[in-house]
Formats: sequence, C-alpha cells, structure tokens
Amino acid sequence: MGFERDNTASEEVLRRDFLRQIYAASAAAWMSSEPKSLMGSEIKETENSGGALRTEPTADACILLWMGGGMAAPDTFDPKHYIPFRKGLPVREMLSTFPAIDTAVSGLRICQGLERIASVMDRGTLIRSAVQEDLGSILHSRHQYHWHTGYVPPQTVACPHLGSWIAKVLGRRDSVIPPFINIGQRLEGVGESEELKAFTTAGFFGSEYGPMNLPVPMDAAKAVLPPAGMTDRRFSERRNLYKRLLDARESRDQVSDYQTNSILRSIDNAHELLSSKDRHAFDLSREDEGSRRLYGETRFGQGCLLARRLVESGARFVEVTTEYVPFLHWDTHANGHETVARMHRDIDAPIAQLVLDLESRGLLDRTLVVIASEFSRDALIEGVPGSNAADQATEKVEAVSEMKHYGLHRHFTGGTSVALFGGGMKRGFVYGKTADQRPLVAVENPVTIADLHATILTAMGISPQTGFEVEGRPFYVTKDGTGKSVNELFASS
Repeated sequence: MGFERDNTASEEVLRRDFLRQIYAASAAAWMSSEPKSLMGSEIKETENSGGALRTEPTADACILLWMGGGMAAPDTFDPKHYIPFRKGLPVREMLSTFPAIDTAVSGLRICQGLERIASVMDRGTLIRSAVQEDLGSILHSRHQYHWHTGYVPPQTVACPHLGSWIAKVLGRRDSVIPPFINIGQRLEGVGESEELKAFTTAGFFGSEYGPMNLPVPMDAAKAVLPPAGMTDRRFSERRNLYKRLLDARESRDQVSDYQTNSILRSIDNAHELLSSKDRHAFDLSREDEGSRRLYGETRFGQGCLLARRLVESGARFVEVTTEYVPFLHWDTHANGHETVARMHRDIDAPIAQLVLDLESRGLLDRTLVVIASEFSRDALIEGVPGSNAADQATEKVEAVSEMKHYGLHRHFTGGTSVALFGGGMKRGFVYGKTADQRPLVAVENPVTIADLHATILTAMGISPQTGFEVEGRPFYVTKDGTGKSVNELFASS
C-alpha cells in the first residue's frame, strides 16, 4: 500500500484535459450576456417527492468550513473498530486509527483528538451518509469542483461557486461588506492552483458576485486599506481608464457589456469598502487578545475568528479552508495517522469556539455552519467497491511495518460525514449511517451533493429549482434543478 505522489502520466493527462475544458468555459463566460432568471429572485413554493419546499429561510448567513484534501470520516466523525498501531497489523483490519470518545450527545461518539468539537455536538446535526459520485477518476480537482458548484466537470459554461449563487440570488446583507468571502486558500504558488481557480469564481454571473479572496486571515486588514496616495479623484481616474480599456474595439469582441459592467461594479464595491469604517471587521487586531488565543494561531483558526467577525458585520457566505495543497493537510497519502492527528489539533478548538461564539452573540440560530470535504478515505478501497478508478496507492503492503503505513490513504466516495450547526438545523441529531465493516458505504439515508446543496439553499431561503437562462440554456442552482432538501434535518420538521 503506497503513499507516494499520485501524479501518474494518465492522471496528468486527465488534469490537462480538465484545465483545457475549464479554460474554454471560462473564456465563453466573458462573452456571455446577462443571465435571465427562470423563476425570479422571489422564492416560490414548489413540490417534490419530499413535499413542499420551505419558503422562509432559517438562516441569513452560511459559513463553510472546508476540509480540503479528503477528510477521513472513520478518523474524525464516524469512528469504526479501532486497533492501535502495531507492526504486523493486517491492513484489511484497519478501519479507524483513533479510538472513539463520548460527546455531549448521549450515544454519539466521534474520534479522539476532537474533544472540543465533541463538547458542542449537542448544538449540531451530523450527517454520516453523504456520498459522492465516482466521476470515473477520483481526482481532487474534479471532486472539489463538483462539491463547490454542484456540477461534474467539464461543463460548457463557467459554473458559479455555491457562494456566488447565494450572493446573486439573495444579494447583500450589508451595503458594504462583500457577500461572498473566501478565507485561507492561496490561489498562487501552490500545487493545482489553476484547478482551484476553476471553481473559486462567480462563473457566468460576473465578477461582482465572485469571492473576495483572503489567503492569510492575519493580513486581511491590509486587503481593505486604500493604497498609499489613493485619493477619490485618483481612483475615479483609474476607473475611467479601465472602462476605456474595456470599451476598446478589441476588448468588445472578448467581453460582453454585461461582464464589463459587472467588473466595473465590483471595482466600485471595492472602493466603497476601502472608504468605509466597516472595513474594521477585517482587522483581527481589534479582537480581544484572549479571544484570539481561543481560536489558536493557525491560519485556519484565525480564519474561523475572521469568519465570525465578517458574518457579524453582514457577510452572506464565508468559506474558511484548512487549505488544499497536494500531499499536505487532509491529503493523507503518506503518514496518514500522524497527519490526521495534526489536523485534529488544527481544527478542534477553532470550530468549537466558532460555534460557542456565534451562540453567545445570538447568531448561531441564523448562521448555518457546515463542515465538509470532497470525499472520505479508506485503507484499501479507491472510490467505491467495483470502481474502475485508478488506485492512488503506489506501494502496496499486506501488513503494517512502519508508522507511515498506519492510516487511511485512499480516496473513498462511498460514505462521508458532514456536520451542520445552527441555521435552523436540529440539535444533537444524527442522520444516516455507514456500514460498520468494510466497505464503509452509506447504508441508511444516503445524501448526494445535489441534496446536500438543496438543504443548504433551502435553509438560506433559496429554492433548489432556482435557475437562470445562460446563452439560451437553462442552468439551475442544483444539477438540472433535481436537488431535494433533506427536510428531516430541520428543527421545525
């Protein structure tokens, strides 16, 4: 069983094809005209097999805590039979590499190392039966794109990020604070940065609905400070110059009027933020030092604190990531157990503190916090049983002989955990189940990405059938408008 780099020649071809098709869709987006609503921005009551969709939102804001790289459910939120490390341990017997611990919910156990999160599980709902499509190739780039947009790449249009849909349909909560903010992910200088950029975008909606990217939360305050010497007059001159460039004959053949105006509106929005006192929400130095320490000094921890401040100030959708970098963090192709132990330390205190802080400020009931990843992991199975996906492991062993063999190293799509806090969800509730023995697939109430998105959108007051016409083609917030909200998760159900 190997945990070396998974960039084989065939996978590199797949990545190049993925990027080529994404670039083509992105280029087409620049020429697209204004998307026309198929339903109107008002939320209409519609019917599906689960009954009437909700028309009233249970949440005003959403914080997505993204565990980029493939968080192993059996080593976090869905512990199975535990056997500690020992030389000679048969790999087939390795299900969880951390023992289970009790939580604040009677009968609910999660993995050792998440003690702080365990103490707040009575405020949340835990889905243990999330599933992902196999997609033919279990690549992070494809699955991350699928999770964030709801669509399997490649597509003939540039698909908007879930946060951009929410920003477009619901608009701003605050006249100055950007509705969609992305915290903690570097989009330059890291592996697969182009793949990350492919879904970190507003797609055909235009630049004004795209994310404000803050890769280092500790430096967020600098991002909202006007450049030295930038007066209103100088800003206006630059805006007019940029508009003339966009209006130039050669530009008109490549950028539609709608996209041009969207860029200009995003520039105006940025200027308004730079000149507003509301920008202080981005300044972590204004936070009490004791409060800052409770979140930890990691980028993820400080990102959770920044997310709380931004939601408190009017942000609509905030994503905070542990950051996806190939072969680091949750991408546990090597030294799986030791890496996950480190990730436990990175996420445990910040997530619990975020939940407690939102609750103490009266914000948790109207803020939906989502903890998710692109897929889970297994010691033996790649994808799902019977998958034809290439095995990512390059070193195969039958028994553990070194600590690097101890852990869950393969990409697994058959059963994943997602945690939801606040936002109208039930408290202390567990939904779905995975098998107790390998294969650890969802055996009760599987939840697809389309249905998970439908649940999040319904909480935010957006019908999963909401759609827009893009260049004559209907395009929906869940794939083909088929997502169905899991209404059993809501406190009022």
